[in-house]
Amino acid sequence: MPNQGSLLDGVDLAILDFDGVIADSEVISLTTLQETLSAFGLELSLDDVRQAFLGRSLASIEAYVDEHGPHKTERDFATRWQTKLFDRFRAELKPMPHLVALLKHLSDKRIPYCIASSGTFERLGVSLSALGLSERFASIFSTEQVEHGKPEPDLFLFAAHQIGVRPEACLVIEDSPFGVRAAKAANMRCVGFVGGSHLQGIADDHGELLRRNGADAIITSFD
Repeated sequence: MPNQGSLLDGVDLAILDFDGVIADSEVISLTTLQETLSAFGLELSLDDVRQAFLGRSLASIEAYVDEHGPHKTERDFATRWQTKLFDRFRAELKPMPHLVALLKHLSDKRIPYCIASSGTFERLGVSLSALGLSERFASIFSTEQVEHGKPEPDLFLFAAHQIGVRPEACLVIEDSPFGVRAAKAANMRCVGFVGGSHLQGIADDHGELLRRNGADAIITSFD
């Protein structure tokens, strides 16, 4: 695996996914999603939920419910899930260990950083407030701003364009195969991060999955 110096060589912008990278949120997100899918008649194991929806946008999850759910007339899936999710975020959400040290390290090296997430701006706002990190990020981008979410490259290309950095000078940190594929489609370097609590016990296998989807390196911690 490349060392820290080589990972950051030539990088003019670090683009961080949010859930599972900045916020250790995926256990909360996936369990509340599983519970809400069950309420809509879709019984999936937690592992199935993780494989199908990790890194996907709310719109793509809603589309899945519309297509596969037996309750075709119920249209409040997003509201019901997000109400449950945000309540737990406010009570339980924690930042990823050593995240603040990583951000300081990037600042010390004069490498700007931003968020590019499949989450909505509402979700990002609730989460950053719960984490006490709202002031840490001057640039935040959401899949709501582009036509196609991950695994398409639109979001990462939009972020780079808005900040004025060439795609090949960007480094993306991602925890999902969809995000890794989006980064590589955008011609960006990508680090697969497997340090989230949702990957305990399967970090090695998930790291291999990220490598197969194009990750240039795998890290288990921001330490």
